[in-house]
This record gives sequence, C-alpha cells and structure tokens, in this order.
Amino acid sequence: MLGFLKRPVVVKADINLNVVVLTAVALLSRLWQLAYPRAVVFDEVYYGQYISFYMKRIFFLDGSGPPFGHMLLALGGYLGGFDGNFLWNRIGAEYSSNVPVWSLRLLPALTGALLVPMAYQILLELGFSHCAATGAALLMLIENALITQSRLMLLESVLIFFNLLAVLSYLKFSNSQKQRPFSLSWWFWLTLTGVACSCAVGVKYVGVCTYLLVLTIAGVHAWHLIGDRTLSHVRVLCHLLARAAALLVIPALMYLLFFYVHLILVYRSGPHDQIMSSAFQASLEGGLARITQGQPLEVAYGSQVTLKNVFGKPVPCWLHSHQSTYPMIYENGRGSSHQQQVTCYPFKDVNNWWIVKDPGRHQLVVSNPPRPVRHGDVVQLVHGMTTRFLNTHDVAAPLSPHSQEVSCYVDYNISMPSQNLWRLDIVNRESDTEVWKTILSEVRLVHVNTSAVLKLSGAHLPDWGFRQLEVVGEKLSRGYHESMVWNVEEHRYGKRAEGEGARAALTRTDGRQQKPELHGQVPGAAVEDADGEERRLGAQVQLLAAGLGHPGHQHRLLAAPQDQYSWLRWALAGALCAGGWAVNYVPFFMMEKTLFLYHYLPALAFQILLLPAVLEHLGDRLCRSPLLRSLFSGLVVAWYSCACHVFNTLRPLTYGDKSLSPSELKALRWKDSWDILIRKY
Repeated sequence: MLGFLKRPVVVKADINLNVVVLTAVALLSRLWQLAYPRAVVFDEVYYGQYISFYMKRIFFLDGSGPPFGHMLLALGGYLGGFDGNFLWNRIGAEYSSNVPVWSLRLLPALTGALLVPMAYQILLELGFSHCAATGAALLMLIENALITQSRLMLLESVLIFFNLLAVLSYLKFSNSQKQRPFSLSWWFWLTLTGVACSCAVGVKYVGVCTYLLVLTIAGVHAWHLIGDRTLSHVRVLCHLLARAAALLVIPALMYLLFFYVHLILVYRSGPHDQIMSSAFQASLEGGLARITQGQPLEVAYGSQVTLKNVFGKPVPCWLHSHQSTYPMIYENGRGSSHQQQVTCYPFKDVNNWWIVKDPGRHQLVVSNPPRPVRHGDVVQLVHGMTTRFLNTHDVAAPLSPHSQEVSCYVDYNISMPSQNLWRLDIVNRESDTEVWKTILSEVRLVHVNTSAVLKLSGAHLPDWGFRQLEVVGEKLSRGYHESMVWNVEEHRYGKRAEGEGARAALTRTDGRQQKPELHGQVPGAAVEDADGEERRLGAQVQLLAAGLGHPGHQHRLLAAPQDQYSWLRWALAGALCAGGWAVNYVPFFMMEKTLFLYHYLPALAFQILLLPAVLEHLGDRLCRSPLLRSLFSGLVVAWYSCACHVFNTLRPLTYGDKSLSPSELKALRWKDSWDILIRKY
C-alpha cells in the first residue's frame, strides 16, 4: 500500500531562459524608480479623480469608457492604503504624503512589463523561430513610448496587455485544436480568450477593435470546421456552441459584471448624480435619497411636486417658471402671448415646485384621506411661487415655431382665455387605473384643448430667458420621444389651510422662503490639459515607425511557391498582426478630434509583433545562399543595434532622471515639428 514511498518523487520542468531574462529586464525597466516623479503627470489628473471616488465610495460614471480599467487602478490605491483625500486639479501638482504613488502606478507597470514575454510567446505560437520571438520581445522592451506610458497611472498598457493576452490565448487554443480538441487546456485557452476580450473592452471601448478581429478569425476557423467532412454534425455543433459560449456569452456577462461591481462599490451620492434617473439617485446613500426619504409614494390632488425630464439632454433639468414674461415681440418680428415664462432649469430651485390641482375644486392642499391621481385623470398644475396655472395655446414657441408656446397664464385683458387642463398619461403603467407614483411613474402631460404634449425641446433660450431650456407643446402626430416624459422627483403633501395660498405652503416651517440650491457645473466635462499640449500625431508616428514594405512586394512574395503549413502560418500572422495594427490605427486616422500619442500605442504593439515576422519571412524566402543569409543577418543586427541606441538616446525623456540643458533637449528632436517644452527658472 505504501510502495510508492520507496520511489523518489521527481518533478521535471522546462524553463525558457530567454523568457526569464526578458521578463526580469522588463520588470526592471518598468519598476525602476516608479514613484518618480512624485507629481501629477498628464492624464493622472483625470484618472486620479475616479480613484478618489472609489476610495470614498462616491458614485460617478465616466462617459469615455467602461469602469473596469478605473477599478484596476483603484485596486492599487486600495492595496496602498489610499484614503482618496487628494485634490486632482492640476498637472504637475506635488503628491501629498498620503498618496501611495508607487502602489497606484504598479498595475500599469506590471502589465507593461508582461508585454515583453507575451510578444515572445505570440511569435512562437505563430510558428516563428526563437530568434524572431526574441526580436519582437526586444522591440517591445526598448520602445520608449510604451515604457513611459506603463510607468504612469494610465490605462494604455493595461489595454494592450489584454489585447495581446486575447491574441495569445486564441493562438494557444488554435494549436490545441489541432492536437487535443475539448481537452482541459483547450477549454482553458478558449475561455481565457473570451475573458481577455471582455477585459480589453472593459478597460477602454477601443478594445472592441481587437475583440472584433479575434471574432473574425474565429469565425473563419469555424467556417472551415463546418466544411470538414471528417467531423460529424454533432461534433461540429459542439465546436460552434463552445465558441459561441466562450467568445460571445462570457464576454457579454463579464461586461455587465464590471458595471454591477462598479455600482456596488460606489453607493454614495456624488457630483455625477444628475445624469442618472431619479429612481437611481434615490437608491444612493445621501443626496436625493436623503431628500426623498419618507416622502409620500402616491401623488394626490394637492400634492406639491418637482417634475424632472426623463430624457435629461442636453442636461438634466426640472420644469420651472418665474415671474419674467416672454417678450412681446421676438427678434424675428414674431409676437408672443407675453405671459409668464415656463422653462426647464438644470438646478434644484424653489421655482421648480408645482401643485397638482383638481380642476373641479379650489383647494390647493391634500384632503384627508388623500385622493390619488390616476392614469387618464385631468389635472391643473399651479406654479407654487407665483400661483399661475401651467398653460399652452396655439401660439408659436420662441425657438421652435412648429410647436406651441408653454406659459403660466396671466390675464392681460387681451382676449386670450386660459387653456390649463392637462390629461395624465402614465407611460410605464401596468393597468389603466394605475396611480401616479413618486419617482417610479414616467408620465406625459397631454393638453386637453390642443392634444399637445409637454416637451423639452433642448434649445437654450436667449438672455431674456436666462439661457434656460425651452419647453414647448408638441403635437402627438409628430411622434413619441423621451423628451416628452417626466417623473416626480421630490414630493410632499400640502397641509396648509385652503385660504393661505400656495406660496405659504412652499416656505420652511420657520417662515423663511427656500433659496435655490445650485449644484455647480454640469458633470461629465473632461479635464483639460493645463498646458494645451494637444497634437494630432497619427501621420508622424507612422512616418517614424518602421515600415512593412511595399504592398506590391508582399503580394509577389505571397505568390511564390510555399508549402501549405508555411502559407497558413504566414496568413494567420498577417491576419492577427497586420489586422491588429489596422483595426487599432485606421479608426483614429479617420477621426477629426484632437488625438494624442497614446491613441496609437495599441496599433504600434501589433506593428512590433509583425516586424520580426516580416524580417524572418524575407530572410527565408530571399536569402538562398549562405553569403546572402550572413549579409541579411548582419543588417538585421545593425538595425536592432540602432534601435537600442535610439532607446538609450531618448532615455532621459523616458525616465526624466537626468538633467539636460536646453541645447541637449533640442538635440533630441528628430523633426522641427517636435515640441519639447523647456522650463525657464
């Protein structure tokens, strides 16, 4: 029974010293003096704000990308004990002692270092030699832009890591497919491909380019499987289902998981609340939840409410009125009703309050018991501070002449009767007798006389309207739009005596009138670079990067006689490497917006992978004699030596650890268009 103890336990391991050495040097290049400079560099001012939000559990939503990358950076802050207390307001600001700079920059540095061994492994999986693989790893190691980007609290190195991990995993899976389909390693690499793709998209939306590339290649391979007559129909179906689950279902679920975790982490109210719905705001700790806690759920006749537009564009805003009236004559000569203005105001304000009135009764308070308002009921809306009725009529709106003007009715003895009856239409109702509910109900207010719907046009009124947003009456015949939908955000029951009026009902218990609550600027504005160093660098990067040869030359090479394996290897390398370069470069090349160097780094990483493959292909196909091979090898070595020299020359710019005079800095420019800022003390 214990016979196995008589034999020694032997463990064998194959260790590739090339990978070990390259990884060690890569870690050294990325981690050396990682906390220097101890100041905010470039977009650290942007990502640092979100890290602080995570540390303080304050809700935010970055419109420029999904939350997974931000969560990874915040993980570094969490492991370093960062409390989130730092004002990220200026590039170049010195970090305070409570900011763990090394920990915050660690994850980008580690992912940047791992690009080196991954480049080596990708070339090996494509079937190229160890020499070509080492060349790709070396180029990835000494690329100054990749080093600089990975040593800062930025996301490009993380994005490129997941891009290359997706490619490497798919190559591992593809090679396992030839040997042991449906084995444990086969499933592992297929699943990891889907996970890496979802992580790339979760870091930045541009990661979808590489994801689509992998899906395309997987689709081509699946098409070949369908045509393989050696496989049964059941076997082919299993292959297709496995790929669909790993490359479609898993990435979709993981992408949703990123947002789920994000919302669990940031559960407190913050400056970005207003871009979300009222129901979501009410779920956050503090903020609207603090205001709406304990307020009545069912809107009744006599309720005092604020009405928020569900569409919320161009900015979230509330139905609003004030004592100012529309101009008698507009600039274009059109006339108005000259009645009280009704607008949509993007800040919480006392003039946002309205009273829901029963047209058949005079009282402006809630009866006991309350009489709830239901779908289809006709109501009047009384402005709380001015006691005017919400009104619309067949008068053209100020900025939208095809729509009706919305006003608060004022009788100026101009023979214009009031038209202030509105029918309540609960859009998300479950039955035709549903009660109007606070926050939950999304409603349209349909004008009884003209069938126009209360709508936010989104246009900014001129100075006479205080640059607030225009509200109009839109005919239903023009179609349904979210800008016609409103919901009650704040709600309370009016309990004053009937004769005291609405103004008294909207005052504080101590008799003082509420003041507007201005919440500052609209959230979501991007942090601007203080120095204005914005340049479009796409063409310049491609001019300085190593070329891939003339397309016509490559076409003639591919037409040369080759065995099937060599052709398939070359085709797959071209699809992954050249395709990876194209899908990550062309979209930015076509954009008109200002771009930075980091936008092109994912494309550069794929170009680095392709270059050694092209060099090896040229050497194998063109150099037939030993003399030509030796000459070509010498040229390649000389070229790599030049690349290393360039790395060493630009090293002071990469690490910033050596003082240079203005003349020395200018000497580092390859082109006169390069801007190197020289600070004068």
